[in-house]
Amino acid sequence: MPRAIKDEVEDLEKAGVTVIQIDEAALREGLPLRKSEQAFYLDWVVHSFRITNCGVQDTTQIHTHMCCSNFNDIIHSIIDMDADVITIENSRSDEKLLSVFREGVKYGAGIGPGVYDIHSPRIPSTEEIADRINKMLAVLESNILWVNPDCGLKTRKYAEVKAALSNMVAAAKLIRTQLASAK
Repeated sequence: MPRAIKDEVEDLEKAGVTVIQIDEAALREGLPLRKSEQAFYLDWVVHSFRITNCGVQDTTQIHTHMCCSNFNDIIHSIIDMDADVITIENSRSDEKLLSVFREGVKYGAGIGPGVYDIHSPRIPSTEEIADRINKMLAVLESNILWVNPDCGLKTRKYAEVKAALSNMVAAAKLIRTQLASAK
C-alpha cells in the first residue's frame, strides 16, 4: 500500500502540486493492545509513511492529519514520520491534545491544531477562534502554528463552511496583527 500512495504522491508532484496531505497514518487506531507488539507496529507505520513521500522534492510540503487521537504517548513516532505539517483534531478535546507540548516535547515541524469543530453546525465567532489561537500560542511557537479547522468539511453545508472559514481567516489576521504590533 505505501508504494501505491507513493506513486500517487509523485504523480501529484509532477502535476505541479506543492502541498500534499497524506492522511491518517492510523498510529493510535491500529496500535496493538499488547505492549510487547507496540514498538514493532509503530516502527512499521512510520516506515510505511516515509515510503509514501520519500521521492518528493524538498520544495514539496508533506502534510498529514490525525483525527481524534490521543497521541501523547506516541508523539516520538509522529515526529519520526518527518511530515512537514501535522494537523490534528483539537477543538473537541478543548485543547487537551496539546498537553504533550505543554510538557516540553519539542515539535520542530508545523502543527495545525483544529480551531473549530467541523462536526457541529454551530459557526464559531471570530473572537472565539482568536481565543483558541491564543491558547495554542501559549504552548506552540508562532512560526510552527498553522490555523485550520479540526478536520475535513464534508459534513457541513456550504453556507456553514463559508461563514466559519471567513471567521477563521479573520481571527488569523487579527492574531497576526497583534503579534506584529507586539514586536
